[in-house]
Amino acid sequence: METSRTEMLIGKKNLKKLKEKNITIVGVGGVGGIVAEMLVRTGIGKISIIDYDIIEPSNINRQIISLQSTVGKLKVEALMERLKDINPDVGVNAINSKLSSNNVDKLIDEQCNYVIDAIDNVKDKVCLIEYCKNKNIKIISAMGTAKKIVAPIYEISDIYKTENDPLSKVIRKLLKEKGIKKHKVCYSKQGSLQCEGLGSVMWHPTACACVLTSEVIMDLLKEN
Repeated sequence: METSRTEMLIGKKNLKKLKEKNITIVGVGGVGGIVAEMLVRTGIGKISIIDYDIIEPSNINRQIISLQSTVGKLKVEALMERLKDINPDVGVNAINSKLSSNNVDKLIDEQCNYVIDAIDNVKDKVCLIEYCKNKNIKIISAMGTAKKIVAPIYEISDIYKTENDPLSKVIRKLLKEKGIKKHKVCYSKQGSLQCEGLGSVMWHPTACACVLTSEVIMDLLKEN
């Protein structure tokens, strides 16, 4: 993959560092799919993508892997094809599975450099966070991006300092019960619209993905 424009910003040494990193993304829908693409385009050398869902017509309005031509495909398969088309040399481990307390130890490689939590389900989200905390694996979680339509503003925060985000509130309570005292998240304090269902437009999960990916890349570049 041609990387000269990235090299101008971070240099050859840091490009080599990113190529040696192994990242795991759990949930490759609106946020996770875009995070995966940005990581690969930035030079990450190995990536595991975990999801159990197929692409539905209702995903097309916001998910980067969702096209008329990919409806009905497994999300991880469609994303793997896309990532390989971007960089044929990237190592992609596509896992078609639903993460839970029964299999988290089998799905998450303890040697990976970072786990990105883009799961929708609260129970599974907390399970993944708890596992990574117990294993000292770096993890960051995407919080809610639905029910928002104004120009997006996302930020990185400890979950105990988040404001005005319903998902953060729920996760915070559950983590506190488990004795987890800090956890890095990407969230928006802009509040939610009163509407039926979890309506979502592309610019919110995309904005969340951009801020989250930047945090992960900058964190990796700080490592020795």
